Amino acid sequence: MTVRQTRRSGPSASGDHFVLWQGPSVDLTQQRRRMGERVIKAFLVGAALLSVVVTVGIVVSLFAPLTEFFSHVGIGEFLFGTEWTVGFGNKASWDDKSWGVLPLVTATFVMTAIALLVAVPLGLGAAAFLSEYASPRARKILKPILEILAGIPTVAFGFIALTVVTPLLGNIFQFNGIFNMLAPGIVMGFMIVPTVASLSEDAMSAVPLALRQGSYALGANRMKTTVRVVFPAALSGIVAAIVLGISRAVGETMIVTIGAGLQPKMTLDPTQGAQAMTGFIAQIASGDAPEGSPVYYSLFAVGSLLFLLTLLINMISIRLVRKYRQAY
Repeated sequence: MTVRQTRRSGPSASGDHFVLWQGPSVDLTQQRRRMGERVIKAFLVGAALLSVVVTVGIVVSLFAPLTEFFSHVGIGEFLFGTEWTVGFGNKASWDDKSWGVLPLVTATFVMTAIALLVAVPLGLGAAAFLSEYASPRARKILKPILEILAGIPTVAFGFIALTVVTPLLGNIFQFNGIFNMLAPGIVMGFMIVPTVASLSEDAMSAVPLALRQGSYALGANRMKTTVRVVFPAALSGIVAAIVLGISRAVGETMIVTIGAGLQPKMTLDPTQGAQAMTGFIAQIASGDAPEGSPVYYSLFAVGSLLFLLTLLINMISIRLVRKYRQAY
């Protein structure tokens, strides 16, 4: 960009004329950049490229085990089979196993749905209170306390689901058994409440104050303003928060492993025990499966499916965020 100093000619107040004067031009693009800016830019570009390289490396490392696995197991049998007996008899051959992964996928999404039924109302309620009702001092105190839940180890949540929540739910719903999908789903919902609440509160706080004032000027109270004005205006951020919570729930390992058990079962009954995809990965990755065995290769197949499901969820969330995004 070039800046040129000029002075126009024209009549003065006394009737005299002044002559146009043109000073030297200054090219701002030729100014010498600081060395620190180049170093920071290089660091940021490297950080962005590193994430891409790591993702590509994960995909490449999965290619060889997946090729070996699907050379013995059909894709249709793997995706749509209703029986999974891979965890039993780890040294057995390919023909001695049932490779239908659908029971693991079903258990994963049953517990994720239960978690969302807990996390979405509580998370959005907490976000609405912090954004619209709480005073700045109360928000400053309560929000960090809420986010502390995200720092509790998931192993502790798993033991709470097994030793506290399961006996309580057994007395209420009259079912016997140590493992079930209901207790880990509920506990997992409390685990992702801080994620939904914190991101939703940030999105709601970013809504311009003028929208709230316009709603109040039309006679709406605070509740109607929150539900009919603030929520729709912050919908893209709320959707992103919920989808991030879904991704967190789908990828959770220790809660579902401890609370739901390691018995693959094709069922939608939340009072029954079942094994999730992450539970199977935790079981096999503990070292029981010899390298090169059929069970060893199934670990990569289930992990790749989990990777693809998470990627699909994130792609859907990006489309939803772009569709409902509003810039102020």
